[in-house]
Amino acid sequence: MSKKIKEALKILIDLGVPKGQQNERTALCLLALAEVKKNSKWADVKNPRLGITPMMEYASKQYQKKYAPNTRETFRRQSMHQLVEGGIALYNPDEPERAVNSPNAVYQISPGALKVVKEYGTVRYAAALKEFKKKTVGLIERYSKEREMKLIPVKIKDGMELKLSPGEHSQLIKDIIEQFAPRFLRGADLLYVGDTGEKWGYFDKEKAQELDIIVDEHGKMPDVIFYFSEKQWLVLVESVTSHGPVDSKRHIELQKLFEASKPAKVFVTAFPHRQVMAKYLSEIAWETEVWVADNPTHMIHFNGERFLGPYG
Repeated sequence: MSKKIKEALKILIDLGVPKGQQNERTALCLLALAEVKKNSKWADVKNPRLGITPMMEYASKQYQKKYAPNTRETFRRQSMHQLVEGGIALYNPDEPERAVNSPNAVYQISPGALKVVKEYGTVRYAAALKEFKKKTVGLIERYSKEREMKLIPVKIKDGMELKLSPGEHSQLIKDIIEQFAPRFLRGADLLYVGDTGEKWGYFDKEKAQELDIIVDEHGKMPDVIFYFSEKQWLVLVESVTSHGPVDSKRHIELQKLFEASKPAKVFVTAFPHRQVMAKYLSEIAWETEVWVADNPTHMIHFNGERFLGPYG
């Protein structure tokens, strides 16, 4: 472990990060956020806005620490999430309303943490650290309340309410549950809701086990899953605002992911409006269905064989 990584780790410990984040990966995140190179001086730190991939690239280029592309979620959930919660980093400071799953999502070191990092190795470091800890308690509480206010409430069964991360994608998931299902799947059980902030927004594990649904945490789950007992259908819905309709490739993936489950499968792509749908018309797989939120009483079926039903 290089000297700069060790020093970054020491700073993180001093800042009070949890033990689970007292590691090389999180130290590299801090170094990237402060734009600190092997031969840089801590006094010369900067505060660029960076996404997860640029942070990983920085670690590779500056510190020869290479991580596989599929570790992006580990960086996001096991390092950056805690740095944001601890007031050390800011999430989307340029556009707080940006969706969590946006490809433009960025992080930036917080002003308070920047002051601490800048003073590392000087006689002013202890004072900067003390000031950070004093102010951060209030900041974390304020940011937590602000995030809570931005969450999108969704009505679940028996008066239960689920709160999804803010963004157009989550709003469409809300429409799928509250507008699509009551019209076309009246009485269906909601089994799963993915959230752009937390993958397992809602999961009825007991009902899923009854239906022999084997969930692979490493597989890419659809956004919403319903079980329509009246017709014994498992309805898999993709919420599409910027990418990801049920195209031929995704159709095969979902069939494979749920091949062990008993009910017949119905595949639905949901769009917020027809302008977004128009962008993906040529990609949508045959033998699937389309629902558009701004025309909630209508469905489009991609085949003339039947309307809203399983095939094969």
